[in-house]
Amino acid sequence: MPDDFRTSASKEQGGRPADDSPRDDATEPGADDAAAVSPAEAALKQQLDDQRDKYLRLAAEFDNFRKRVTRERQDVVVRAQGDLIRQLLDSVDDLGRVTSVDAERVDPAALVTGVDAVHKKLLRALSSVGLEVVNPVDQPFNPELHEAVTTERALSPEDDHLIAQVYQPGYVFHGQLLRPARVVVKQWSE
Repeated sequence: MPDDFRTSASKEQGGRPADDSPRDDATEPGADDAAAVSPAEAALKQQLDDQRDKYLRLAAEFDNFRKRVTRERQDVVVRAQGDLIRQLLDSVDDLGRVTSVDAERVDPAALVTGVDAVHKKLLRALSSVGLEVVNPVDQPFNPELHEAVTTERALSPEDDHLIAQVYQPGYVFHGQLLRPARVVVKQWSE
């Protein structure tokens, strides 16, 4: 039974085979690392772990904040669009009534008057939310707000660079130019 003796002897030595070679416990894997760490190193490791935990929590909070702000911004845009649409619904209904009339029974002048009334109502609704119409007849040409389509001859030097006609009005929304007014500009030449 010599094999049983060696097995029991190796169990008594921590499961390692019995041999007579000298061992260096400090370099052997599994040596107790806690005994080798000084209290200052342990405190620094704890402080590092605390800072890492704070960083991870802050990163998670920031990510949640970013997602919440994005969601709130989208909600604001949807609400604003809903408010605008709500204000335009009356004009849409009026247009529907105009298009459903019997053209044989309605005077064309009355039809044009009705469409003009719907157009004015629509512009009032849009101006109530901040839209401004740029319709600059007899005003000085401003390249930031106007697009010159063509020119015509001015009758006097005072009329030089004044707008003679508007082909298409422009629109400004809360200070942002949506579309420049397309205009005819007067030019003086001797």
